Amino acid sequence: MRNGSASEGKRGKAATLVAEAVEHLRCGAVAEAERLLRRALDRDPQQPDALQHLGVLAAQRGDVAAAIGLFERAVRAAPRSADARTNLGYALVLADRHAEALAAYDEAIRLSPGYAVAWNHRGHSLARLNRPDEALASYDRAVALEPGFADAHYNRGNLLTSVGRFDEAVSSYDRALALAPGRPLPAINRANALRALGRLDEAVAALDRVLAADPRQVLALVNRGHMLSDLKRFPEAIASYERAVSIEPGHPLAPSPLAWAAMAICDFPRAERAAAALADMVRQGRVMVQPFTLLSAVDDPALQLVGARASIATTVPPVPAPLVATARAAASGGADRDRLRIAYLSADFRRHATVPLIAGLMERHDRARFEVVAMSTGADDGSAERQRIRAAADSFVDAAGLTDAAIARQIHAQKVDILVDLNGHALGGRPGVLAHRPAPVQVNYLGYPGTSGADFVDYLIADEIILPPGCEPFYSEALVRLPGYYAAYDPGAVSVTDTPSRQAAGLPEQGFVFCCLNNTYKITRPVFEVWMRLLVAVPGSVLWLLGDTPAAVENLRREAAPHGVEADRLVFAARVPPEVHLARHRLADLFLDTTPVNAHTTACDALWTGLPVVTCPGRSFVSRVAASLLISAGFPELVAASLADYEALALRLATDPERLAACRARLAGDRHKLVPFDVDRLRGAIEAAYDEMWALHRAGEPPRTITVTATTPC
Repeated sequence: MRNGSASEGKRGKAATLVAEAVEHLRCGAVAEAERLLRRALDRDPQQPDALQHLGVLAAQRGDVAAAIGLFERAVRAAPRSADARTNLGYALVLADRHAEALAAYDEAIRLSPGYAVAWNHRGHSLARLNRPDEALASYDRAVALEPGFADAHYNRGNLLTSVGRFDEAVSSYDRALALAPGRPLPAINRANALRALGRLDEAVAALDRVLAADPRQVLALVNRGHMLSDLKRFPEAIASYERAVSIEPGHPLAPSPLAWAAMAICDFPRAERAAAALADMVRQGRVMVQPFTLLSAVDDPALQLVGARASIATTVPPVPAPLVATARAAASGGADRDRLRIAYLSADFRRHATVPLIAGLMERHDRARFEVVAMSTGADDGSAERQRIRAAADSFVDAAGLTDAAIARQIHAQKVDILVDLNGHALGGRPGVLAHRPAPVQVNYLGYPGTSGADFVDYLIADEIILPPGCEPFYSEALVRLPGYYAAYDPGAVSVTDTPSRQAAGLPEQGFVFCCLNNTYKITRPVFEVWMRLLVAVPGSVLWLLGDTPAAVENLRREAAPHGVEADRLVFAARVPPEVHLARHRLADLFLDTTPVNAHTTACDALWTGLPVVTCPGRSFVSRVAASLLISAGFPELVAASLADYEALALRLATDPERLAACRARLAGDRHKLVPFDVDRLRGAIEAAYDEMWALHRAGEPPRTITVTATTPC
């Protein structure tokens, strides 16, 4: 009896020490609390509350292994404790052991079915395991059990955001904020959901309220910058990003969008500093850069590959069980069907520059051998372009709002043979879909002019000009080189309007019109300086640019002044419908391309309307597209070897009317016969590439370089 009493005394003293430790924790005296908790374990090594509190402290200081060990001891000491198992699950989440965490939460719920905290944490693990429907059900159960549980409402909002149910997400964030006012993360994520709904002004106002309460809230500053950029309020966006960087110099999310905003408004000094900083950060592995921004800022394909790989590693969650489509057995192509099923995945099946480059191919695919599926992840804008894609495909799937996993499951269920990603790292891209490996063969094509950096993308399609011999080390995919230009421009039923007057376009009645209707982010200082020298050398000439960003207009006019060029010699065009945009090209005399980011669809627009283009290729994919276009069209003489040659070539054309007229006359012929506009030529070449990809897959061979020759049977 004395031994029993002694044991009970030790347990009682241990419990007293734990109670004292809890009081110290409430006062913030962590070191003293930990000392008392360890004394409690000296008296009773199985004291469950001491083990749990010590586990929480270990987790807070980042010692996850110690936390797991302490919580496992707590579970053994109190096997009926739902709280101990929930804490163990939390520590396992910190260790990225989500399946084990889920098992711990399930056991906690078995022991205590009404324990809302366990249901909430269980939802988090299910979300991390890419089981969003079950995760949402778990959060729903948590808030049903405890309607005032702010964290559960917040987590529910995050889950709904991840699956594209933004209206419902806003409601969940509203509930979380009503229960726990003033918390920044629910307010910031609510603003991001508003952004996704296109309610940008509301989103900015919401973040302004966060910053009024805490002006040093870096995440709010960065996200505010994103939304201001969406609104084309780039100077304000830059100020927001720079404020974030001044508070937290190493913040990983600010440098890339800061560089983009500076490029968008042609703030050359800031853009050049930002580009150099991005390159250094990527080389050192210090920050994740949006790959499209990197290829726009740096003409270095090796660095672009590093950046793309880092983006994939950072933004695409590992897929524990990829979908593996089985090769069909029959030599004819399939036991159940005779055609290869090609799925084109894009967020841009709408009024977008991608449509004129892909719709013709989809329309003309040989239906005896290919079935075409259009997988749309973007919004339906009701445009003629959207309807054209619908009509071009054998089946059209509206996958907007679905998770990556759900889209992948749908692609796999449709038995797609070759999945062609038309976005890559461009805006709206969904590389996470391809990470699930829903198709046996997966291809990067057209929408993103660079490498994916992903080991789950098998091929990159371009041509021999864009992908010259020896460039293979700069691409993660096996390369497919088509003969001639790698796309085929076909604006379809766009009815080009009558040519507007120069006066209507804001151009002078007389004088040579140099033109570049590229987006302003493509304009760099070296190219702009060439343009200014051309204006000086050609009296009475003007430069016609896209002018939908007021800050860019102001900056470019200011940059022109030191070159002796009056502000009114830079004429800025508004965005207009496609038919008007095409027609107004006839008012220009010569299109001056940009580098390192070339005109792509914009250069096709120019040639289609008879406007000659001068370009200067660089080293990377994005800088060689216009050269491929011109060489394939039969105009290699319009491709300059250097910026100096580019300037001299443009000046010769601008001052030699006969030479320029000869170019225009050649373009005025049957344009459909030019290689870049010959959709049947592209169809035959790309179908030959698809056949070879599939043959390699059927033979069990890994992807390898494919070169399609002009004589390849179609």
